[in-house]
Amino acid sequence: MSSTPNTTVRVLYTAEATATGGRRGHGRTSDGRVDVDFSSPTEMGGDGGPGTNPEQLFATGFAACFQNAMMSIARRTNISGVDDSIVTARVGIGPVPVENRFGLTAELDVRLPSIADRALAEELVAGADKRCPYTNAVRGNIEVVIKILEPPA
Repeated sequence: MSSTPNTTVRVLYTAEATATGGRRGHGRTSDGRVDVDFSSPTEMGGDGGPGTNPEQLFATGFAACFQNAMMSIARRTNISGVDDSIVTARVGIGPVPVENRFGLTAELDVRLPSIADRALAEELVAGADKRCPYTNAVRGNIEVVIKILEPPA
């Protein structure tokens, strides 16, 4: 089974990972850079063990990818002040109102402490939303809320 995207991707890099044992198993990339045990969260009926879970890995990748998209736009448009940005991603999982199905939600909190101009911050975030492969992959499939937060005082 495969799906066809609405655009053709000229692949520059392919990550390869293998999982065994599902949510209570093990995952490893082909180059060994990621080598993790999985544990299922207690909220999902799991043991809450010391391992990670797919949602944590997805949230980490989503945050890094979105931040990089903002940094790329800033470089291309000569906007300074993005290097100290912080992106926090939260990925939720739970049942959807269709029998035996689960779905995801995502929230991105973006902090741009060196950019005081709110309109500029919004422009960067909107551009990153269009550029980021993760937001493009999930658009129309899961709810994604992106918030620009004020820097901590």
